[in-house]
Amino acid sequence: MQHYFVPFAQLRQQPTILVDSTGLGAALVLAHWRGAATPEPLRDDTSAGSVLRALHAPTASGLAAAAVSANHFDVDGFMGVWSLLHPGAALRYEALLRLTATLGDFRELDWNNPLADNALKLVCWLNAKEKELFYPPFGAPAVRRREDEASAEKFAWFLPAFEEILENPEVGRVAWEPEYRRVREAVAVMQSPATHLTSYPEIGLMIVHTPEPLPYYALFGPTAGFDMVLSCYSGQRYEFEYKYTTWIDLESRPTLPRLPLDGLASHLNALETSARRWTFDPVTDTGPLLRLAGKGLNKAQRYADPDQRPIYASSLPPEVIEREVVTFFRQHYATITPKRYWSWAEIREAGARVEAI
Repeated sequence: MQHYFVPFAQLRQQPTILVDSTGLGAALVLAHWRGAATPEPLRDDTSAGSVLRALHAPTASGLAAAAVSANHFDVDGFMGVWSLLHPGAALRYEALLRLTATLGDFRELDWNNPLADNALKLVCWLNAKEKELFYPPFGAPAVRRREDEASAEKFAWFLPAFEEILENPEVGRVAWEPEYRRVREAVAVMQSPATHLTSYPEIGLMIVHTPEPLPYYALFGPTAGFDMVLSCYSGQRYEFEYKYTTWIDLESRPTLPRLPLDGLASHLNALETSARRWTFDPVTDTGPLLRLAGKGLNKAQRYADPDQRPIYASSLPPEVIEREVVTFFRQHYATITPKRYWSWAEIREAGARVEAI
């Protein structure tokens, strides 16, 4: 079967496979979004992973649909769409494509993996060309476009261009090298004595003490298997984040549900003596942040790397921040058992119990 890409608006005009998205009328959904109708045997941590599973199961129901679509452009979704259109090459490069999709969505990369360097180059190339030729992630509103509409132009450009870079990343060096170099320098910091990690596996929390804010591809590298990160920088600067791993239906392991952060923010504000206040994003955000407020961040700024936004000094020392965050989640997760495939209704119910305490 020869697949082809169609813009999301054309979803119902022919039988269509929908990647990294949800929508009514799809012949087959291959997405890790919470509650997506991905067939159970094809579920995977990433949407691209579900596509690759489907390529190993060519008789899967719905896979005979020729059209392929997505309602947004990102690394994971693109890996999935491209793989359906280039199944032979996708299966040859399966391990690299899986690693690239994981890095793109979860910002996690195991530097002991021999393919890690190439995965970083591919992601940096995609990021650089996306910003150069179009608009950055979550940037469609700034250009007065709808993402499901505008992203089709990105797919049209990247789909025929990607295979050359996949086979020989050096072809795209001019584009990928600036971000690649910045990340590799940050990885060196993460792996140096300047950085100290403390893990609390019972609540899924990793605390990273490092001198300055770093790109996510370096910062989140050693946090695989954890769903919350508290970053502690010099000068009593902090950010707490729920990782994207708890926004989607993670297949590989059970997780705890996201809890609303207003109670933790209120407690920190009672202790904070600086002029700034602790603010937080709702748990339905793809990566909710808890941080001291400055000028409000839009979605594109929140998605951008920590070293690309201001992070403000708190009056509270690191040991107090760590104690308060750990205590909060230990208390509220004490009676919750991790599991796979939380529904949003179950997450809201868990949050309501927290707010009732």
